[in-house]
Amino acid sequence: MRRILKFLFYVFLPVALWGCHKEGIDQQYVEVPEGYALSAGTATNFLASSKAYDFEAPWVSGIYSTRFNDGDGLYDDVRTSSNQDGGLGPVYAGYSCGSCHRNAGRTKPTLWSEGGSGNYGFSSMLVYITRKNGAFFQNYGRVLHDQAIYGVKPEGKLSVKYDYQTFEFPDGETYELCKPTYTITEWYADSIRPEDLFCSVRIPLRHVGMGQMMALDQTEIEALAAKSNYPEYGISGRCNYISERGVTRLGLSGNKAQHADLTVELGFSSDMGVTNSRYPEEICEGQIQMDQGSMMGLSYDQLDVSTEDMEDVDLYMHCLGVPARRNVNDAQVQKGEQKFYEAKCHLCHVTTLHTKARGATLLNGTELPWLGNQTIHPYSDFLLHDMGSEIMGVGLNDNYVSGLARGNEWRTTPLWGIGLQEVVNGHTYFLHDGRARNLVEAIMWHGGEAEASKNLFKRMSKEDRDALIAFLNSL
Repeated sequence: MRRILKFLFYVFLPVALWGCHKEGIDQQYVEVPEGYALSAGTATNFLASSKAYDFEAPWVSGIYSTRFNDGDGLYDDVRTSSNQDGGLGPVYAGYSCGSCHRNAGRTKPTLWSEGGSGNYGFSSMLVYITRKNGAFFQNYGRVLHDQAIYGVKPEGKLSVKYDYQTFEFPDGETYELCKPTYTITEWYADSIRPEDLFCSVRIPLRHVGMGQMMALDQTEIEALAAKSNYPEYGISGRCNYISERGVTRLGLSGNKAQHADLTVELGFSSDMGVTNSRYPEEICEGQIQMDQGSMMGLSYDQLDVSTEDMEDVDLYMHCLGVPARRNVNDAQVQKGEQKFYEAKCHLCHVTTLHTKARGATLLNGTELPWLGNQTIHPYSDFLLHDMGSEIMGVGLNDNYVSGLARGNEWRTTPLWGIGLQEVVNGHTYFLHDGRARNLVEAIMWHGGEAEASKNLFKRMSKEDRDALIAFLNSL
């Protein structure tokens, strides 16, 4: 199926924009306008099906196509607790990359479907915990692993309750925000009192445009930070810098731009308990789960995944295509784009960026020059912004520090592909912990530096608000 669709892409690229109904190809032709419809330059794909995030960029061919497919398989393959090609556990959060990033997107969060930790060996989230002074708990580390292989005790279980609050736009239309309260129970060791604990929950990010993000011209991002000062709107973005293994680099990936790469090695280790050359120790080293795993037949005398295999996963993520914009000639979408700018959303969700000349380099040294010299439209400045402390029950401060990012600071979320999330993953839960059930709620959770834009959106007529949402869904 991949090859057939790729052939069609090359045949019709000059004249048509392909759309899809679910898994089938839409026979309607839509003219490709210049500019923003080509979201990622030569890496733009023209799918609007459930595979829109999970298809290789058009330039991928030859050995890179083979490695892409190998990496795709490793990304989706279910890890088991066996030592032969397994390595899962003893504790973990997900049993494969694809379990949390279904179709390279955001798997529906168990926060809503299960009320917290999943009951079937899987939770589509990460639970970050710290002491209130920022230190980690000795028996747990930075992530609470709420799943474990058979015969092993998880580190704890998460549950969530939502406080539903109703608000009103000036024109009388109401909207509702759901404020989560998280509780951790079934601690495997010391029970930590809620008053001693900060807990931040993260649902998976969409893996859209990962290669373009890693190929960004970082001097352009730093220049944006230098000029990102709009006092009339209270906006002032800044870079996050990460120091790892004695090297300080610009943070780009993650909810708080707390990583300088795509964290493939960290994902294998922390998310799945799969040891590797960068993280050779089990994530529960020194805990009782090690002995429990041994009793269940696990041995710890070899690494669970090779560097070469991890680089294939890294290549797969770098080489994914980015969906083109849709409905760009629709009158409502065009009006919504105007309202997007009128609300000053573009001051943080920057429309146009560029990639550096040499593209990107993978974790084991493979270079991808095809990602270089591209004009892209991620709708993000990849900078940290204050999103507000809690006021009137609304605010996004999670009290979790990541690099230079404070609890109230978050990286501007890239918006490309956001309108296809429901098609790809079957839900419209947004923000870092999925508390927003739709795009209107996501906007209305904005505070801090986004307060002015939120209020500009709030004061629009319903027709204009609907148009802005239609524009976001076209991305």
